[in-house]
Amino acid sequence: MSAQVENSTDRRMGFFEHLDELRDRLMRIMYVFMGGFLFAYFVTNEPVFEFLRRPLFNALPPDQQKLYFTHLFENFLTHLKIAGYSSVALISPYIFFQVWSFIAPGLHKRERKMVLPFITATVSFFVGGAMFAYYVLFPVGFKYFVQYGSATDVPLLTIDSYYGTCLKLMLLFGLAFELPVIITFLGFLGVFSAADLRAQRKTAIIIITAMSAVFAPPDAISMLILMGPLIAMYEASIIVVSIFDRNRPIQNAENQPENPLVGRSRP
Repeated sequence: MSAQVENSTDRRMGFFEHLDELRDRLMRIMYVFMGGFLFAYFVTNEPVFEFLRRPLFNALPPDQQKLYFTHLFENFLTHLKIAGYSSVALISPYIFFQVWSFIAPGLHKRERKMVLPFITATVSFFVGGAMFAYYVLFPVGFKYFVQYGSATDVPLLTIDSYYGTCLKLMLLFGLAFELPVIITFLGFLGVFSAADLRAQRKTAIIIITAMSAVFAPPDAISMLILMGPLIAMYEASIIVVSIFDRNRPIQNAENQPENPLVGRSRP
């Protein structure tokens, strides 16, 4: 009887069933995104614009605190773009939850318990990276670049280029700050141990340096501003993974997680 119950609630999903489930979750995300987009466009767009231009205006003299648009639709399209990014930021916890819910059935029962800590850490580190770019990088970088050159060089910044640069940097820094979350989660799954991370420390520093050179603005100060926290978070990830290693139970063949590509259906 128990075997029948287990089979009914733990049935294997086929390839097309996985596709159907993926489609359903993507449609849910799309519906929620449209709701967030409308809310952002009509309610939060102007506060977001004011928030984004504040670091630049703090670095400019009062008579130059303006942004320009060079073609008829630029201002309107930029408002749509900001509303889209704002919507993604607002619904990001829901997006991460849907992603996790899709992959969770292929994981071991103990690993599924990481859903709330994983989502919380992912959102927190992404927001932390974006805010790090805004509060640490922007004041230093914007002041450096707008004052670069002679006194006759006056910045003439367009709406699309400025806000696009802000969003790009905040997105890239947010993604870069996901590094410790990914490392810690893979360490929890047993993909590698703390000893592996220590052995690959030099390689990791080279990768982090390359990431900083690509993500940060093209100056040494901005690169160091990003590289320092990433290296510190890598070292912190080693400590967390070492805790997982000490507490990891000895798994026998029956307790090994199933193939995540096969998955299970939900009750």
